[in-house]
Amino acid sequence: MKDEELQELLGSKATIRVLRVLAEEGELHISEVARRTRLNHVAVERCIEKLSHLGLVEERRYGRIRVLRPLFEELRITLRRGVGFKIEIR
Repeated sequence: MKDEELQELLGSKATIRVLRVLAEEGELHISEVARRTRLNHVAVERCIEKLSHLGLVEERRYGRIRVLRPLFEELRITLRRGVGFKIEIR
């Protein structure tokens, strides 16, 4: 993950809320993510687009239903002074 991608991920409270809900619950449809995060549908779609691009979330479609699934068991971001950052995805 590049610096710009990390900034994109950490710079958005909405994206972090979506990540948290998916990490806690696993698979959810997009409307349920919107309800649990108290974000509108468009905001959740933007977050999912970012997270999909970063390889953290998968989206599957069943007709009009969109189901989201995290592609990680654990996501750990470590920032070290003088060293930079390290991201571990399991």
